[in-house]
Parts: sequence; C-alpha cells; structure tokens
Amino acid sequence: MMYENSSLLTKVGLPKTLTWGYLGILIFMMGDGVEQGWLSPYLLSHNMHIEQSAALFTVYGVTIAISSWLSGVLAETFGPRKSMLAGLLLYIIGTVGFVGFGMANLNYPIMLITYAIRGFGYPLFAYSFLVWVTYKTPKAMLGRAVGWFWFVFTGGLNVLGAYYSSWAIEKLGYQNTLWSSIFWVALGALFALVFNKESFNTHQPQGQTTGKKEELLKGFTIIKAEPKVLLGGIVRIINTTAQFAFPVFLPIYMAQFNISTKEWLQIWGTIFTANIAFNLIFGFVGDRLGWRNTIIWFGGIGCGLTTLLIFYIPAWTHGSYWAVMLAGVLWGALLAGYVPLSALVPSLVEKDKGAAMAILNLGAGLPVFVGPALVGLFISTIGNAGIIWILAILYFISALLTLFITLPKNKTQIETRKLYVNENINNGPLP
Repeated sequence: MMYENSSLLTKVGLPKTLTWGYLGILIFMMGDGVEQGWLSPYLLSHNMHIEQSAALFTVYGVTIAISSWLSGVLAETFGPRKSMLAGLLLYIIGTVGFVGFGMANLNYPIMLITYAIRGFGYPLFAYSFLVWVTYKTPKAMLGRAVGWFWFVFTGGLNVLGAYYSSWAIEKLGYQNTLWSSIFWVALGALFALVFNKESFNTHQPQGQTTGKKEELLKGFTIIKAEPKVLLGGIVRIINTTAQFAFPVFLPIYMAQFNISTKEWLQIWGTIFTANIAFNLIFGFVGDRLGWRNTIIWFGGIGCGLTTLLIFYIPAWTHGSYWAVMLAGVLWGALLAGYVPLSALVPSLVEKDKGAAMAILNLGAGLPVFVGPALVGLFISTIGNAGIIWILAILYFISALLTLFITLPKNKTQIETRKLYVNENINNGPLP
C-alpha cells in the first residue's frame, strides 16, 4: 500500500515527503487572505481617506517585495524551517498590532507600521517552502511540483480565503475575522513545520562552507554569475503585473458597457478559480512540452492576446457578461502558463538555488505595486486602451526574453526526463 501511495504521488507530481507542507501552505494562505476583499472599503467606511488606504497597501506591497527576495536566500542560508517560522512570527506580531492597536483605535501610524510587519509574513513562509520544493524534487517532475505549489498558494489566498471571509464577517464581525486568521496560519504552520518531517540540505561538497554574509549577498551576485536568472526575474514581474493593474481601472471601464461592479467581481473570482486549476495542468504540460515552450506560447503569447481580448470584447459584444467572462477565464487559465518558470530558473544553477529563487520571488512580490503604478503613471495620458496595450506588449516581451533562458546543454529537460524514466524502471518510483 505504501508503494502504491508513493507511486500515485509521484505520478501526479507531488513530492511524497513534502505533502504535509503543501497542505500547510494551503491553510496558511487561506488565513492570510481573509481581508483581501473588504479591508479597503471597511477603512473608507470608517472615515479614512482613499489616499491613506492606498498608502497602507503600498507600504504592504513594499514589504512583500522585500520579504519575497529575502525568502530565497534566508531559506538557503538558515534552512526553510527557520525562515518559515520567522514568517509565521512576523505575521502574528503584525496581525496583533494591526487589529489590537491599529484598527481598534483607528490609529493610522500604528496601522501603517504593523501592516507592513504583517507583509513580511507570507512570503517568508510560502516562498521559503518553494525553495524546499526545488531542492527536494527530481527535475523530471519539478514542473508538476511547482504547479501544485501555486495551486495551493492561489487556492488558499484567493479562493478559500475569500469564501471563508464572506462567511466569517457575517458571523464573527470584521475585526474578529482578522483575529481568526491567526488560528488558520498557526494550523498551517503545524502541518508544514511539525507534521512535515523532511530534512533540508543544499548538497554542498564536504568541507566547503560559506559565510552567512556571503550567502545573503548571493541574492544579488547570482545575476552576475548567471544573467539568465535576471531574465527569469523580469519575466516573473511581467507575469502578474496585469493581475494587480486590472482591478485599478477595468471595473470602471466595464461599467461603461453596463457590467456592474458585482458582475465584475463574479468574473474576477471565476478567473482565479480557472487559474488554480490550470496551475496544475500547466505543471504537467511544462514537464512534457518543455518549460520554455510552455512559458513562451501559453504564458507570454497567450496572455498578451487574451489581455487585448478582455478589453475589446465588451465593445464587440455590446457588454455581454458571458463573453467577458469567457475572455477573462481564458486569460486566467493562460496566466498559469508561467508556472514552469519556478522550475526553469532554479534549474539554471547547480547550487545556490535559493539565490536564484530569491530573484524569482522578488519578481513575484514587485507586481503588487508595479501594476497599480503603471496605471497611475499613464492612464491620464494614454487612457484605458493605452494601459491595455502596455500590458499586452509586456507579455509579448516576456515571451521574447524566455527564448534566451536556456538550460545548460548537459541539463536539458529531455535528458532529465530520460534519467527519471530509467531510474523508475530500475529502482521503482522516486520518493
């Protein structure tokens, strides 16, 4: 029975020894996502200005970006367990300060400081686990393994968090809903750090040691040693820039075609329901079609075309709700075409995978404020259509950049798949 379970997990791309960790990430991100849909309106309804709310989320985005970068090098330097534990503690400290002292008294300076502290939490916890996955997973199934990571990450943050929050704010109230997030992140940490018994090492040659300072500096120097890692980081920024730009201006644009805010929110929610499913699908596709090919054709070209489609469909169909829904779901599905990037970039280097992931994680954090910043800078001069074309062209540029992110000749994805198949034939399924 154990053999069969191991074989099944291997076939679906889940590293058997890290399964508890995946469950922990799902639950932790559910707790982290409880306030996404209602915090800004709540603050505005309590006499805060829109500029204050915007500044709060900007500061939050900055700390997310910093923490996203730190997660890779800290996970490799101190180990994922310690890095994830630091993320848990920072999240709890930030939440206690934000809810207990900031929201309770509407003390804006305290809210700024404590929400920023809270922003350090989830990247350290989740992205450090992603480093763990890249080290412990055979390359032949790495695309599927990172697909599962983004499945549980997005499913917890954007789906379960939203559904739980919609129930909790009615039953518990707004502030108690935020308090309850501490329970969920702690439960997630229990699975990821206690039930998960897997060890971690970077496979450094015996006798070779590197100082902590040098390890941290690798988060920058890696791009000089391997410039393709920098290209991967740029592609990762482009990946989700539109995701954070769309909510700033598209609801207002859609209203011109009689698509209400409620309908747009339904479309937006369905987009990410499709996205989490295709996070898994494109993990499998990437392992078979090739990581670069999947990113180029489905991610870059596909998202560029569907970004334009989302904008022009309302005019072409006179505001058809279902036509806009279909265009949005296509974009959300193809957005998952970038999933293999989390397998491709760390595979560029033999060691220092944590440093490579640091650049990739920084690319995941930066769009939180890059997207809204693009809209703020250009919408008054080039309008909605201009912003859409900027986002679409960025996607096409990401496809072009990915052409240059090639694996070393002795580490092609095809060869690693052949090695994996041979090991399976000779030795049974890999752990």
